[in-house]
Amino acid sequence: MVDPTLNTGRRPLDGVTVLEMGQLIAGPQAGCVLAYFGAKVIKVEPPGKGDPIRQWRLLDDEGTSYWWQSIARNKQSITLNLRTESGRDLARRLVDKVDVVLENFRPGAMEKWGLGPDTFKESNPRLVYTRVSGYGQSGPMSSYPGYASTCEAYGGFRYLNGFADRPPVRPNLSLGDTLAAMHAVIGVLLALLARGDRGNGQVVDVSIFESVYNMMEAVVPEYSATGTVREPSGSTLTGIVPTNTYLCSDKKYVVIGGNGDSIFKRLMKCAGREDMAVDIRFSDNAGRVEHEAEIDDAIETWTSSTSSSEVLSALKLADVPSGPIYSVEDMFNDPHYHARGLFEKVGAGTREVDIPAIHPKLQGTPGRTDTAGPEVGQHTDEILRDLLQLSDDTIDALKQQKAV
Repeated sequence: MVDPTLNTGRRPLDGVTVLEMGQLIAGPQAGCVLAYFGAKVIKVEPPGKGDPIRQWRLLDDEGTSYWWQSIARNKQSITLNLRTESGRDLARRLVDKVDVVLENFRPGAMEKWGLGPDTFKESNPRLVYTRVSGYGQSGPMSSYPGYASTCEAYGGFRYLNGFADRPPVRPNLSLGDTLAAMHAVIGVLLALLARGDRGNGQVVDVSIFESVYNMMEAVVPEYSATGTVREPSGSTLTGIVPTNTYLCSDKKYVVIGGNGDSIFKRLMKCAGREDMAVDIRFSDNAGRVEHEAEIDDAIETWTSSTSSSEVLSALKLADVPSGPIYSVEDMFNDPHYHARGLFEKVGAGTREVDIPAIHPKLQGTPGRTDTAGPEVGQHTDEILRDLLQLSDDTIDALKQQKAV
């Protein structure tokens, strides 16, 4: 169950109602963040098994994924059969009652069902209609199916990630989906702010590939101005030295960022190379970039003969940015993670599990996890009764029609 000591005060999105239409990762992760900070998120699922992510990866003893308990936290679940006209009609009526629609179907699907944003311009002019797709709602690629994997490649991330002499590397996460979710949340908040008390809503168009593209830093202006294509650089960062990953004598890796001028001097003294700390060739970043291999060799000579704990202790005392490379097991064993409240407990089947707290941390109106992911259609009757004012007899008839 959820920790009863959690703050139960107001949250910044209290009073905002979101209709989440879509499945898997990008749209639902955006809904997760909005629900964490107080929005009432009504998740629309197809009758039966619901969102496929319920069955993805490791499952609890009731056959539900642990991921679902996290990504669907605080949400209410309603089942609607959008393949039926009566199911689509219910969806339209719900859209007219909410502040935000969050959908991540392929572009054109919502219009095909009569649920596109133009449908609601007159009936719900304050609606913030948020669309998440692979390649955006316009342009020659818009109709292509967009998964995180392909969009990370198209958006430029995969080209840069890895080593020059090997195939591009994928992190073992759906990074593009999560980045798109964060951009969708930003878009919703900006549109709600622009709407204010009396203004209109608008369409928020988020794509996975553009969310990745947004992370490209100086790649575009550097190419535009000089024709330079930034290449993959392994564990280093092109044009900034030293920042790398170094192997220690206990076969563990540490990350060291010694690229500030004064920081570099302190780092090289730790490494026993005071001569390099005062060498004029390395006094600024431009010089260090020119001699990157020599600097990295000197640092790794030190780390390879020293345990990771000794390296990190010395660098901490010298105020040099550095750290270990953590697995999830390391996170659970680290007191700083617990001091920062990074784990929240929810029920999952017959056990409690930890799920990640969601940031940023707000001092006055913090987010929180109230409930784990709901059962399929757990709130269907309640939502139809309370939001659409339907009678129990009407709800029963809709069930007979297989609309819900």
